[in-house]
Amino acid sequence: MEVQTSEVDQPERGLLSKLGSSFVRRPVFGVLIAFSTVFLIFSIIAPKFLTIASLTGIFSLVAELGIITIGEALLIISGEFDLSVGGVYALAGAVFVVTANQIHSTLGLLAALVVAAVIGVINWAVTVKMGLPSFIATLGMMLMTRGGLLVATGGHSLAYRADPVMPVVLSKIIDYGFRPSHLWFLLVVAFFSFLLFKTKYGNWVFATGGDKETARARGVNTNRVKLINFVLCSVLAAFAGCIAISRFTFANVAFGTGYELEAIAAAVIGGTFMFGGYGTIVGAALGAFIVSMIRIGLVLTGAPGYFYKFFVGAILIVATYINNRIRNIWL
Repeated sequence: MEVQTSEVDQPERGLLSKLGSSFVRRPVFGVLIAFSTVFLIFSIIAPKFLTIASLTGIFSLVAELGIITIGEALLIISGEFDLSVGGVYALAGAVFVVTANQIHSTLGLLAALVVAAVIGVINWAVTVKMGLPSFIATLGMMLMTRGGLLVATGGHSLAYRADPVMPVVLSKIIDYGFRPSHLWFLLVVAFFSFLLFKTKYGNWVFATGGDKETARARGVNTNRVKLINFVLCSVLAAFAGCIAISRFTFANVAFGTGYELEAIAAAVIGGTFMFGGYGTIVGAALGAFIVSMIRIGLVLTGAPGYFYKFFVGAILIVATYINNRIRNIWL
């Protein structure tokens, strides 16, 4: 017997279908699948994964890599990206330590952020004003920051001997492994999510990355948008570097090595489109969680450390394929 669908059911089914498709086509959809899968796998194969110590350890890594990733995602959405964030992370940490040791930790943090902002302006000027690809401009800056820091320190670590104000504010353990940096990370996610999706500036960012010429024709100052995002990307990397120094109590030129690629990978895993105009801050944050879970999870399973990059690379390829498929189907 043929069953007839009632007229009452049809609108409800249509509404559910519409809501479902609306969720699926969001950039965060693919990363939610990846996050859940990685979390489930390590929960099963690593007995100590679901412990407070392990989870807070992951959160501590995310609080640093994730803040860098958010800045990177914002810049990528506007059509550029920054390979210098790892160098800025290390340089800012050194500036923080030296200034804090000589004067005060508050001024150390401020000095690190100012230096990072200047680097962001230089990256923007070389990319936008001189017309070099951001890949070349920021790769050069990454080499310059690390090389300059190596010359200045002779490769030696710089011990933090200043007051405890900023270390307490940024990263000192509160209880059960929880740190202020966890809260700072959540605040950064909330603020930039609001900025990207609830303000006119957020619309300008998407427009700049999606179609720069059309955005410019409609009155968007695309050069200014890129300037702001280059500066924000560098400043967030510096802030993450200061958090790391507060956790380790010393600075070293090797800090943040590879973070530029991990941050870009996390942003892309989180649904950010490499060519701009598409992505979310929450997705980027979840991407950073995935990268950090892999790092800690592999250690807990006893796997060799070099497996980490292999798995991050594999997930990057799969997540990019899924996100591109979703984008091509629904947009």
